[in-house]
Amino acid sequence: MLQQNEYLVPVTLAVLLHIVMFGSLFVVLDFGERTTLAMPLAIKGTLVTDNAVVIPPTVKEVPFEQSISEQQRIDAEELKRQQDAKIERQRLSRIAEQEAERKRRAEAVERKRQADEEALKERRRLDAERKREEEIERQRLENLRLRREAESTARQVEIDAESNRFAAVDAGELAAYQFAIQQKVVRHWIKPASSQPELKCEVRVQQLPGGAVVSVSILTCNGDAAVRRSIIAAIEKASPLPIPSNPNLFDRNLRFTFRPEQ
Repeated sequence: MLQQNEYLVPVTLAVLLHIVMFGSLFVVLDFGERTTLAMPLAIKGTLVTDNAVVIPPTVKEVPFEQSISEQQRIDAEELKRQQDAKIERQRLSRIAEQEAERKRRAEAVERKRQADEEALKERRRLDAERKREEEIERQRLENLRLRREAESTARQVEIDAESNRFAAVDAGELAAYQFAIQQKVVRHWIKPASSQPELKCEVRVQQLPGGAVVSVSILTCNGDAAVRRSIIAAIEKASPLPIPSNPNLFDRNLRFTFRPEQ
């Protein structure tokens, strides 16, 4: 019975508190011209007794099996993430290796192409060089053949000319040619006072076809300088010299002996 009396007072107070709170909802406060409905105040009361015990907030405990399962899930997700990252790294590594291999093959193909191109250029250069050397050798042999033929022809011409010359000499044509030159030069010679009897001078005359005198030089002479100058002047005045009746006797570098007393 005593125990029931201990709870009667708190219960009564709680009921009165709820009645006051419920009534306060209908209280209207007049603040002048404006009527505002009073907001209910939420008042939470706690019944305190002498024997009341403070109860801490309830913490929901997670069962041990559920905690292990959640950790396993987290670990499994982390493991999967690591595995996915590893797979991605491997994939990227394979792609990089494939790209590197493709690049190496492309470079090898390019090097081979360049090597083939250089080899082709070298073969063409060697072929061109060989053909050029062959052409040079062919031209050299052709020139040698032509030169030999020309030399042979020239020798034959010289032989024939010499034969004709000897024939002309034998026939007295050379003597007649030299006598004609001698007579024409003497006609133009002005004898200097220093000239001695039995004058004899070997003369070389360079002449053109037709007998035009180009130059005169005294090879040997028993006269002095004045005599030599007079002979040279006489030959130059006698230009053009007589032409031989036999063309084989004509000599561009004519040599004859000047003897004015003959």
